[in-house]
Amino acid sequence: MTARTRKLIGMVGILAFLAAYVATAAIVADHVPKQWAIQLGFFVVVGIGWGVPIMPLISWMNRGR
Repeated sequence: MTARTRKLIGMVGILAFLAAYVATAAIVADHVPKQWAIQLGFFVVVGIGWGVPIMPLISWMNRGR
């Protein structure tokens, strides 16, 4: 598989993952208690947490340069 094909597949995968992640985060955010500290913690975790599952996909996309 060429690098160009891997990057195209990876880009589509990242966009699909982010769409699902944002939708899920928005649904869960409605159920977070309305205390500022809890909301801050939730949004910090959700804001940083999206990068962790994407790292293997980015690594796969850049393999075999």
